[in-house]
Amino acid sequence: MAVAARVLEVEQPILQDADAGPTSGRPRDHDDILLAAIAKSDERAFRELVERHADRAYGLAVRILRNAADAEDVVQDSLVKVWTNRGTWQSGKARFSTWLYRVITNRCIDLCRRPRTSDLEAAPEIVDDADDAVTSIHAGEVNLLLERAMGRLPGQQRIALILSYSDDLSNPEIAEIMETTVSAVESLLKRGRQQLRQILMDKESAIRDSFTKG
Repeated sequence: MAVAARVLEVEQPILQDADAGPTSGRPRDHDDILLAAIAKSDERAFRELVERHADRAYGLAVRILRNAADAEDVVQDSLVKVWTNRGTWQSGKARFSTWLYRVITNRCIDLCRRPRTSDLEAAPEIVDDADDAVTSIHAGEVNLLLERAMGRLPGQQRIALILSYSDDLSNPEIAEIMETTVSAVESLLKRGRQQLRQILMDKESAIRDSFTKG
């Protein structure tokens, strides 16, 4: 909700003259109805669209970037683009959620490629030589361990795994978002899983142990 509030706060001055509400009825795709209303500068339709998608879009961005501030900026910029380009949406070509995920993913990839003074790659790595690794790890640390391992994957593999497991999207949906083929997605997922297993090979016993404690 915080991301949605930021987007709407940015857009408030632009939307002051809007006075029409969203189109009612039983649409096949409610987003298309909202986008048609947004094309007419409908403030309430834009608010509803942002509230429908901001949280999931932010979740995707923060999983890719592993930086909350950057993720908020990416989502805000992407949703503001909907307003600034209102009237250009072509209904029936793609689902809005697919388009938004594609824009978010591409912007995150571009951001990851830029030189940074505090690079994401400087995040703490998994400690391989800790004597007490098995005994000190707790169930709450497993997600952090997996997140760090995911961060070491090549970008395309990591994004495919995030879309598949975190967002529960099908391979065809992932292929559409990543603008590639289903077979390419299957290959990315396979190679990503293989690399994750390799990274976590010496940590598997620690992970299993953490779930049996308590």
